[in-house]
Amino acid sequence: MLLVVDVGNTQTAIGLFSGRELVANWRLATEVSKTGDEIAALLDALLRLDGFSRDKVSGLAVASVVPRLSGAYASMAAAKFGLEALVVGPGVKTGMPILTSDPRQVGPDLIVDAVAAQEAYGAPCIAVDFGTATTFSAVSAAGEYLGHAIAPGIEISLDALANRAARLMKIELADPGAVIGRNTVQAMQAGAVYGFAGQVDGIVGRMRAELGSEAVTVATGGLASLIFDYASSLDKLDPLLTLRGLEIIYRRNHS
Repeated sequence: MLLVVDVGNTQTAIGLFSGRELVANWRLATEVSKTGDEIAALLDALLRLDGFSRDKVSGLAVASVVPRLSGAYASMAAAKFGLEALVVGPGVKTGMPILTSDPRQVGPDLIVDAVAAQEAYGAPCIAVDFGTATTFSAVSAAGEYLGHAIAPGIEISLDALANRAARLMKIELADPGAVIGRNTVQAMQAGAVYGFAGQVDGIVGRMRAELGSEAVTVATGGLASLIFDYASSLDKLDPLLTLRGLEIIYRRNHS
């Protein structure tokens, strides 16, 4: 079985594959200070929680935007699982040409999203990942990674608003049901949900114009389901896209 780990700045998504089938997945807060031993104990507990055994894990693939945790997962895999982890980065075979000015600067999560979106939905395509940042990854009709746009994420934008405006507060991120808020909380929720939906439509529209076609757009990430129904440019909702991309890249490097 293959264990895949997507380490984001705020959350970490973990998936377990049997062949090409995702049989379990978990999401937890990213803790930068965790040691390899703590990571191993956590993975072991998650596996046992759903009735799986660590002994059945024969591969590990990691995409991490936190460099310290990339090393922690790699060393943990060797020490506790007896495996050489595939850590997505320069030198890893993705099957997708990277046409940016410096491919080494492209976040591994962006590449993984793009690879999965192309394989599942075809090209050209745009993968939109709603995480700490909202990222838009563009893939050409020829299956080339052209580049991306990065915008502040929904939650950090709301946190900044609460921290910088004396009369505003931290709120629960939810759909208020109407764009005209009847109180401050509803007004902030409306600005977040409908405002970010409009941002998505604007950026996707410009990307499609540059691509020269109606590229299929795939939404993923922890907050994708909140925005999906209000952004008309989003075609597919796939919250587990990054985990599927890790399985694809692992397979391409072990075939």
